[in-house]
Amino acid sequence: MVSAPPFGGGRTGPWALVPPGTWKMPVPWFLLSLALGRSPMVLSLEKLMGPQDTARCSPGLSCHLWDGDVLCLPGSIVSAPGPVLVPTRLQTELVLRCHQETDCDLCVRVAIHLAVHGHWEEPKDEDKFGIAADPELEEPRNAFLQAQVVLSFQAYPTARCVLLEVQVRAALAQPGQSVGSVVFDCFEAALGAEVRLWSYTQPRYQKELNLTQQLPALPWLSVSADGDDVHLVLDVSEEQHFGLSLYWNQVQGPTKPWWHSNLTGPQNITLNHTDLFPCLCIQVWPLEPDSVRTSLCPFREDPRAHRNLWRAARLRLLPPRGWQLNAPCSLLAEATLCWQAPGGGPCQSLVPPLSRANVTVNKTLQLPLLNAHPNLCVQQVSSWEKLQLQECLWADSLGALKDDMLLVETRGPQDNRSLCALEPSGCTPLLSRASTLQLDGLLSVVPLGDSLPLAWQRAARLGEQLLQDLQSGQCLQLWEDDLRALWACPMDKYVHQRWALVWLACLLLASVLFLLFLFKKDHVKGWLRLLKEDLRAGAAPRGRAALLLYSAEDSGFERLVGALASALCQLPLRVAVDLWSRRELSAQGPLAWFHAQRRQTLQDGGVVVLLFSPGAVALCHEWLQDGAAASAPHGPHDAFAASLSCVLPDFLQGRAPGRYVGAYFDGLLHSEAVPALFRSVPVFSLPSQLPDFLGTLQGPAAPRPGRLGERAKQVSRALQPALDQLLQAPGAPGAPGDCTRDGT
Repeated sequence: MVSAPPFGGGRTGPWALVPPGTWKMPVPWFLLSLALGRSPMVLSLEKLMGPQDTARCSPGLSCHLWDGDVLCLPGSIVSAPGPVLVPTRLQTELVLRCHQETDCDLCVRVAIHLAVHGHWEEPKDEDKFGIAADPELEEPRNAFLQAQVVLSFQAYPTARCVLLEVQVRAALAQPGQSVGSVVFDCFEAALGAEVRLWSYTQPRYQKELNLTQQLPALPWLSVSADGDDVHLVLDVSEEQHFGLSLYWNQVQGPTKPWWHSNLTGPQNITLNHTDLFPCLCIQVWPLEPDSVRTSLCPFREDPRAHRNLWRAARLRLLPPRGWQLNAPCSLLAEATLCWQAPGGGPCQSLVPPLSRANVTVNKTLQLPLLNAHPNLCVQQVSSWEKLQLQECLWADSLGALKDDMLLVETRGPQDNRSLCALEPSGCTPLLSRASTLQLDGLLSVVPLGDSLPLAWQRAARLGEQLLQDLQSGQCLQLWEDDLRALWACPMDKYVHQRWALVWLACLLLASVLFLLFLFKKDHVKGWLRLLKEDLRAGAAPRGRAALLLYSAEDSGFERLVGALASALCQLPLRVAVDLWSRRELSAQGPLAWFHAQRRQTLQDGGVVVLLFSPGAVALCHEWLQDGAAASAPHGPHDAFAASLSCVLPDFLQGRAPGRYVGAYFDGLLHSEAVPALFRSVPVFSLPSQLPDFLGTLQGPAAPRPGRLGERAKQVSRALQPALDQLLQAPGAPGAPGDCTRDGT
């Protein structure tokens, strides 16, 4: 027979050629037992003694196996001269080929089912006219049908072709009917290998048969979880040397190795839950040449792995207008471009120019913008639990957020143009005295609350000025296509005009106060006397510091917190709240901002106020049940979720009394809902327990009960409208009051 090049070099399929006797790594008996011993079918697995190949036929057939392997060349299909035998079906069975009683290899037995293909030739014309047929023509019907059947086998790194001669009496062969089968013993293969089989005749009368089968793999590796730890258990004998590799399996690009070691079994390896990622895979193989490797990726659906992946993801700017999402492995996320106003609040999505689409990690992406702007941000929203990541990409290169107005231009037929200003309430049409713009066709944003009348007042006041700025070229064009365009118009000059009005109002107010002082001198003297008593009691002129922490559930609850913070500023108290520090939060991140505020508040002898809401209680329970599960902020400005990693240890270690105070709002939460861990410090219901709450906040500087009651009434009057609005219509937006704000 003719030898051929090794498997994998050049042609593949049934004509891939391998020299006879290609070397294959023997599989030790104890490894084979690991692979097959747990199956109930192992008791019926047949053992073949000796290394020789054999063939046997079903009754009515005779067969012969040629010595050695043959050349695999099926050739082209030819027409059958008459009835011929052809293979019709391949069937496999696993057996053991044993050189000794305990030294066996896995072997694939193949059964080839045969049938008759073609028909006998019709009698010649002489027979139709009664002329006697030649006796020699009747001979083939009494002879044998013979076929040379080639059986090809491939399983890396082995490939073989064997030839079997099969014959059957022609009288027993009926066209289209099965005549029996021939069984070949056998092709050796490795555990876990993929086996491919082909069968055809020489010459070839029809398309070759093919079959692919996956052999059982080694059950070396098992993964188990114990609390925050994950255990990799490798159950192999003490004499077995094997390699273990941990790697990140990337959908895009090559795999990334993480850890590799050569070990001796058995082993129990522990991984921390922070090391888990959905694409973390494990590969194990015996330290033998060309050994079969067992791979497993067990963390694809693990919630902890998905949380770790999202925390490790980073957005970064690549000048001039490129950006990239970096992550250890592929991340199913959507990206949108949004506009972040300097006053805080959610980043408003912009449909143009970045459509929602899955993001390819570690790949540079370009934003189709004409000009960059510090208020343009990119949001990443994960398809797993809708986690969010936001970066204002040009904040470092272009400076802080600007007080610019974003105008959306919509172009209609016949050169008609419509303009609207993007505000928290939506896209408000710009109106002028000379023209009235239609609302149809405008790009609209889902309303964020019930502040639409205020937005209309602002548009009516500035609409004509903004249109003039746009026509005079004072606005910066950010993007355009055939139907829409985006413009950023500066608002600095209008802010200066507002400050002039503010100064005028202050002068007017000062005049009114002076007149009141003249007419109400006795009342003013009483107020000054009370203030003097407060100072004598030890009240600091600047007031005690208070840091408010809350869960940013919706705009209605933020409005309620803003009303409380604004009222506390009048006590006096030095109030810090993330609602007033959005710029610092964007620059520093929620966790860094909270650390700085907490340290400053406690150093000044102040107190941290935990405002409990249904969302805050849920975050606390999640953190207590799942460790640091809630340590990642649920939003770009959510300092409450970021602070739990520092707040909870203070309560668990008994450092909270004197440093923390709890509070919840009447009608929004019951006292029993506050987690028991936080009841080690005073927890007050607002506004029903406002006097006690204010007295605790002000500490030793608290005024006498009468004065404290008056202050509680002032705070209650400021707080009640926002609380009533939240209870009647949850989700209503709000804004913080106007007072001196620490931490902004």
